[in-house]
Amino acid sequence: MRSLLEAPLSRSADDLPQGRQRHTVPVWYRWSGEAFEVVMAKGDVTLRHLARDPQCVLVVFEAVRPFRGVEVRGVAELVEGNVTSARVAIAGRFLGVEDGERFAADRRSRPGVLLRLVPDSSRVWDLSGILAS
Repeated sequence: MRSLLEAPLSRSADDLPQGRQRHTVPVWYRWSGEAFEVVMAKGDVTLRHLARDPQCVLVVFEAVRPFRGVEVRGVAELVEGNVTSARVAIAGRFLGVEDGERFAADRRSRPGVLLRLVPDSSRVWDLSGILAS
């Protein structure tokens, strides 16, 4: 499971806005060992939805063999403050260290919010056992 959570994979985060229709966005994340962390731009519509109803779902999955995945549910904690170090670390996972630093530097003047999601429940799958070699 650790290799799945540490790999830069496809992922989405869901929230339920006021109309109760699911709102899904692709996100970059990191696993801190206790929470999933996502940096979102201040003013993002997802943050408004989560401020109203902090219930959140994050799905991390592989789009290649062995097609493992995890869905976690919990209450999103929105942390205001300097997100630069989190932004650098998360972008570096997906872009590589150098490009991640450049990406974060380009956004240094743009405030962000750290979304922390400590899983209340999870569902895990691994299709390697049912796929032909």
